Amino acid sequence: MKNFIGLLMIVLLVSSCDIQQKKEAKLPDVDVDIDTESGQLPTFDVDWADVNVGTKTKTVKIPKVVVVMEEEEIEVPYIDVDMPDSGEKEELTLTVEAEVENKEHTIDIKEIVATNNNLYVISELKELDQDLGDKKLRVSDRVILNAPDLNVKHIIMGEKPNRVFNDQYKYVNNIESFKSGLKNSKVIFTK
Repeated sequence: MKNFIGLLMIVLLVSSCDIQQKKEAKLPDVDVDIDTESGQLPTFDVDWADVNVGTKTKTVKIPKVVVVMEEEEIEVPYIDVDMPDSGEKEELTLTVEAEVENKEHTIDIKEIVATNNNLYVISELKELDQDLGDKKLRVSDRVILNAPDLNVKHIIMGEKPNRVFNDQYKYVNNIESFKSGLKNSKVIFTK
């Protein structure tokens, strides 16, 4: 079976090439005295794809087992937003999460700010005293929003944990500085 697969690979490789013979084959001249003259093997000009093979170092996201999440019934804030000329509303669960290590943390949605078609979910990540050892933990908070379709952006006050999972959010040290850059904004939720 291996021989058949090898032969099939060679046939496929050769059939995908354009081969043109450059010189004819010439067998050596043999004299009865066993004097020989050198012969010539045929040469070929092969046109094929230019393939470069190598390695490249790249940072990629690799799924890792962290902590099993359990379902629990809890009270979640519910916000109903009516905007002028906005059309239909849709109920969304806005969830913010952070993956932490070394120490336990809490994350809380502190306020939601609306500006034009953007919704800024502002959360706070705090480190606690409890050690995690070598474990990793995900902390989360959520709010249910019934509103027209808006662009949701998460802003987290606090130091960004050194985990790839946390790259999906923007972390800031000074929330007032961030909010001062928002034009025509309105706070629609505060905790």
